[in-house]
Amino acid sequence: MKKISSVIAMVVLSTSLLSVTACTNRDMATVGGGAVGGLVGYGVTGGSGVGTAVGAVGGAVIGNQLAR
Repeated sequence: MKKISSVIAMVVLSTSLLSVTACTNRDMATVGGGAVGGLVGYGVTGGSGVGTAVGAVGGAVIGNQLAR
């Protein structure tokens, strides 16, 4: 449960920090994709750090490309 809280806190913090600066829609899609991908990677791999990181990177790439 502590890992889930850490991941959620990281997502909230990164999203709030990015919302302060001027971001394009593509930037926000990249961040959103990374957050969702990280959560999916975490859930699929049972909390593996590598799985979370791979999911976050994959989600960020997909979010970035969909916002083109």
